[in-house]
Amino acid sequence: MLNMDFSEFVVMDTTIMDWVASPKAGVWRKPLAREDAERGHATSIVRYDAGASFNSHNHPLGEEILVLEGTFSDETGDFHAGTYFRNPKGFVHAPFSKQGCTILVKLHQMDAQDTQRKAIETDKAHWQQDHGTEILALHAFHEENVLLLKTGEEYQSPLLKNKNGKEIYVIKGGYSDAFGSYKPGTWVRLPPGSEHAPLIKAHSLLWIKQGHLVV
Repeated sequence: MLNMDFSEFVVMDTTIMDWVASPKAGVWRKPLAREDAERGHATSIVRYDAGASFNSHNHPLGEEILVLEGTFSDETGDFHAGTYFRNPKGFVHAPFSKQGCTILVKLHQMDAQDTQRKAIETDKAHWQQDHGTEILALHAFHEENVLLLKTGEEYQSPLLKNKNGKEIYVIKGGYSDAFGSYKPGTWVRLPPGSEHAPLIKAHSLLWIKQGHLVV
């Protein structure tokens, strides 16, 4: 079990973590949170070597992926860097990567009633201007909300209250708050009831998921 106490503040710098072999040759992982070795709740950075693949399988409580580098593929298509997609409970696929890729993956964390499958090419989507930042809404269901946040200039956020927790993955740039400073490749999990006022660097890109953690 790894980082499964959602009341704890967690910071993981994935750039200094070693890759851990998965059960499939050519597929490597950097575990960030994990309930069990090969089942249950899991959040990881995953790397596919060129030509690596998995056999056909499903995920009992869904799968959420953001492609960070390269192209990730399955029977439904090829998903280049910047693509965000969700495969709900019952979806079956055999993923692979011809040229290799790196992805942020969350497994077994969807509400059983959240059955919408989606794939969003974020580089082609319409971003909303919001007080000096650009925001791309990726998904919302009940209290859960997933988005990308992009800055042009440095941006000082007002105090944010994280009622049901928040996760942030720094893709580009970075940010700082009262707890520390976070560079690209850093995953941060703020517990329910926490507060922070992040100062986000110019030309940053953050993946943010909030409202989904229950202590």
